[in-house]
Amino acid sequence: MTDVRQLKPLRYRSIFISDTHLGFRGARADFLLDFLESVECETLYLVGDIIDIWEMRRRGLKWPDSHNAVIQNVLKRARNGTRVIYIPGNHDEMMRDYAGMSIEGVSIELRAIHECADGRRLLVLHGDEFDTVVQCSRLVAILGNRMYAWLIRANHWLNRVRQAFNQPYWSLAAYLKQRTKNAMRYIANYEEALVHEAREAGVDGLVCGHIHHAELTERSDVLYCNDGDWVESCTALVESHQGGLELIAWAEMRETLKSAPAGRADARAA
Repeated sequence: MTDVRQLKPLRYRSIFISDTHLGFRGARADFLLDFLESVECETLYLVGDIIDIWEMRRRGLKWPDSHNAVIQNVLKRARNGTRVIYIPGNHDEMMRDYAGMSIEGVSIELRAIHECADGRRLLVLHGDEFDTVVQCSRLVAILGNRMYAWLIRANHWLNRVRQAFNQPYWSLAAYLKQRTKNAMRYIANYEEALVHEAREAGVDGLVCGHIHHAELTERSDVLYCNDGDWVESCTALVESHQGGLELIAWAEMRETLKSAPAGRADARAA
């Protein structure tokens, strides 16, 4: 099979990623770095929870080399002319103190308005301010985060077994979310709150993260885009140079690209 990074890079106008949770043991920094080394873009949005300061404070984890390689890739892009916009989330909320500043070429904003190539305007924000659990009970949010961390560790060992049998990556957490009524109700309420905010802002749609549930849908004439995460789904939202938006799941896409004829990958992202 062909190494994805040996193919021509996938070229996009804009890329949106969030919830990478670097510093957390369950973060898929290997997949994320593989993705970043396989793509080019004019604008890169980091839509919150890029660094998991909560987890690093709690466990005092050593900063892994693979996580550092992701940060260095982003900084290199900023130095080489890519417009990089960082919108902190609740796990890296201390970075909100630097809103309006540029650090190493990375612009830090609380929220942003992105104009697509086709003229559509999208509100870009992490979204935690519309999560009633985070806003009303920090203790419940922290306990939930610890339970989630346990689930991700279990998912890690499950996928080690799957890998031994040459099976693709699979998310236990995402599977349980899809089959739990309360979780789906929570996601629906969250989406409704974000769509209302976009409508109030007078934009055509929004891009968010936070709930680790990738989605691209239209709700009452407002485009709702959640770019997912890099712990469970390993997804990103991408914009073509014509303004089209697409959610890509890297675990699946990289397998497709490995078997694609030379040049096909470049054509897909044009």
